[in-house]
Amino acid sequence: MFDEIRFGDVRVVVGDDFVATVTIDRPPENYFDVTLIGSLADAYEMLDDDPRCRAIVLRSNGKHFCAGAHFGGTRPTPADGGPTRPHLYDEAIRMFAAATPVVAAIQGGAIGGGLGVALSADFRVGVPEARMSANFARLGFHQGFGLTVTLPALVGQQRALEMLLIGHRIDGTRCFEIGLLDRLVSLDDLHAAARAFAVDIATSAPIAVRSIRQTMRDGLIERLRAATDREKSEQEKHWATNDFTEGITSTRERRPPKFTGT
Repeated sequence: MFDEIRFGDVRVVVGDDFVATVTIDRPPENYFDVTLIGSLADAYEMLDDDPRCRAIVLRSNGKHFCAGAHFGGTRPTPADGGPTRPHLYDEAIRMFAAATPVVAAIQGGAIGGGLGVALSADFRVGVPEARMSANFARLGFHQGFGLTVTLPALVGQQRALEMLLIGHRIDGTRCFEIGLLDRLVSLDDLHAAARAFAVDIATSAPIAVRSIRQTMRDGLIERLRAATDREKSEQEKHWATNDFTEGITSTRERRPPKFTGT
């Protein structure tokens, strides 16, 4: 039995196979906010300094991996932070900047910003029942969480643009076909398969793994900072529009949106 460490709604357990499991514990939807993303970053930074950890499995407790931000029919606060509180995307950059490889286990939905969380991992293991969507335009605002950078890197510029402009939900089988998932397994096998993937990484020489990963991600943090600055600026403008109100209202009422361009 291994000790569990908690960072708010994030649970961390380090196994004896050099793999740590980081669990988002806000079931069933696992909506995020700045506090949750900060907790994930705190967990990653702790594990970077733990010699027992050479790879991370990121999973969620609940029906969905992460359903994104929970707007609740209200407008977000533009800064999502303040003078003494980091912005959501500053905490996201801390996640991306961590040194330890991450394998995400994707069940249910990875929607909107939840897709951004999924794509912050190095690899994704998912199930046919999974659903991924960059649904921002259907809610009336610009994409975020660095998807400007991470999404086209996986699926190509054209497919990324299609996903961002249309916002359709894509099932796990199609996600695997287009590169959003690296492994496709049954729901019963999901967590074992994600852990086996992480163990394979942890079996390699840890100094070499971190060095190779750093080389392959050269310039990524700088690109993400620039992208999230742009995403943040555009989102704050769009949250003041009638289209954003309509996007959130129509989603809550489960009807097609009627956007007016205002």
